[in-house]
Amino acid sequence: MRALLVSCLLALLAVVTATVTFPALAAESALLSPSKATETAPPIYKVRFQTTKGDVVVEVHRDWAPRGADRFYNLVRIGFYDDIRFFRAIQGFMVQFGLNGAPEVNAKWREARIPDDPVVQSNKRGRLTFATSGKDSRTTQVFISYRDNARLDGQGFAPIGEVVQGMEIVDAFYTGYGEGAPGGAGPNQGKIQTQGNAYLDRDFPKLDRLVKATIVP
Repeated sequence: MRALLVSCLLALLAVVTATVTFPALAAESALLSPSKATETAPPIYKVRFQTTKGDVVVEVHRDWAPRGADRFYNLVRIGFYDDIRFFRAIQGFMVQFGLNGAPEVNAKWREARIPDDPVVQSNKRGRLTFATSGKDSRTTQVFISYRDNARLDGQGFAPIGEVVQGMEIVDAFYTGYGEGAPGGAGPNQGKIQTQGNAYLDRDFPKLDRLVKATIVP
C-alpha cells in the first residue's frame, strides 16, 4: 500500500513539474530556434519595458507593419529582450537595442531575417522601428526615435508602434558613449554579438538595461 502511495505521489509530481516548466522550456527552445517563434500578433498590443530608469509602455499596431509586429511580438513572448542593454543611445537621434546578452542566442538569430514591410507611418518622436541594414535585413534590433526622424521613412524604416507611456524615461537613458564603433566611442556591435553582456558590462557599465519586456494583458 505504501509503495502504491509513493508511486502515485511521484506520478503526480511529474505531471505538476511538466505543467509548470513547459512554458519556460518552450521559450528557451524558441530562443535558440527562430523557426519556432512565428505566432501571428494581435491587431494591437502593448509591451511593458521594465528598465533601470523606470517603466516604458509601447503600443504596437500590426497594420502599420505586419511582419515587424509579428516578429517583435514573438521576441517579447520568448524573453529575447530580457536583461539586455540599450547599447546605442545617441542624444537627439534615437536609442537602439535588441541584441541578446547571450552570444549563443545572437548566433541563432543573426541570419533570421524577415522581409520588409511598406512604410506607412512616419518615424516621429517616440516611434518604435526595426533597424535595417538594407533590403529584407530586419532581425531583432529596434530603436525608439528621440526626435522626428522622417528622413528615415524613404530609407525603408517602417515603424511598428510608439511609446504611449514613459517617454520621459526613454529620454533619460544614458547617452554618454555616443555612436558605436568604429564610427564612435560606443559599443562595437560585432563584439556584442559574440561576447554579449559580458563585453558591455565590462567596457560600458553606464548603459541602461532593459530588465524585462512583457506583453501587457
